[in-house]
Amino acid sequence: MKHYEALTVKDEPVFTLEKETLSTENLPTGDVTFKVEYSGVNYKDALASIEKGGVIRQYPMVPGIDASGVVLDSQDPDFKMGQEIIVTSYGFGVSHPGGYSQIQKVPAEWVVPLPEGLTLKDAMKFGTAGFTAALAVQGIEEAGAKKDSRILITGASGGVGSIAIAMLKKLGFEHVIAVSRKDSAKNWLTDLGATEIVTPDSLIPEKPKALNKQNFDFVIDTVGGALASTLIPQIQYDGAMALCGNASGIKLDTTVLPFILRGVKLLGIDSVNTPMAKRQQIWQRLATDLNVADVLKVNELAFDELPATFEALLGGTHEGRSVVKIAVD
Repeated sequence: MKHYEALTVKDEPVFTLEKETLSTENLPTGDVTFKVEYSGVNYKDALASIEKGGVIRQYPMVPGIDASGVVLDSQDPDFKMGQEIIVTSYGFGVSHPGGYSQIQKVPAEWVVPLPEGLTLKDAMKFGTAGFTAALAVQGIEEAGAKKDSRILITGASGGVGSIAIAMLKKLGFEHVIAVSRKDSAKNWLTDLGATEIVTPDSLIPEKPKALNKQNFDFVIDTVGGALASTLIPQIQYDGAMALCGNASGIKLDTTVLPFILRGVKLLGIDSVNTPMAKRQQIWQRLATDLNVADVLKVNELAFDELPATFEALLGGTHEGRSVVKIAVD
């Protein structure tokens, strides 16, 4: 194949998002060339699709921070032609052409062999969202979460939040509280494993204090901003908040009191530069005890449906996960 199709964003002469036919001679530098079978759609990808979205580091760029596919050529002995692989994070789809492309080429150190127990499509049902959810779930496990702990999940109808709920149910956690203002999502979130559903407004105390009633043992926060700030003073003694999103803002307005008087911990969840050993360990869990791919709400898209999905993500109307079929059968 000498040519391939890819979705590209450009900023000159005006900002554009369009599908183009490109030459394989112009593939980026890297050790592993692969045929992309599937990609995922994340909030970060939606930001990449708009002017001044704060994601793309250089133009023109092929967005898409996730991909799964089959090796076509490898200059690294660890990867063989025909091997199934996963690529997420690092500069993929940000400073290095990403997953919305029929063919892609990446450094070998970015590549994860597809674990046994996952299909290429299942891997993209998770993608960065599932990987982030797994990091957050493992984070609160390591921080001491027990099966009877009260665990709150913000942004519950989004990719990270909904996958985290399903994972916690599979692990046997008994009190999983989902935060969502969408009435349409209540039955779905309950089916995933939420034992209670609350609105963001209900979490704001009548009289906000530096220390409020200890309502939750652990929080997985996917939105940041004012809601995260409101929740920190409500975390139980020796509890923790796993911070893994900023859809509602990057600022925290809090005091030191929850940390020095209750021993509350903030767990930073970074999916971009996770060391490879831990990355492979998390993907192994996604293929085994955290494998909830069969219960997730997933929409399968074609290339041409991506712009509308980006709009839904940016507008807050998107639910669950969307997977893009890239390969042409």
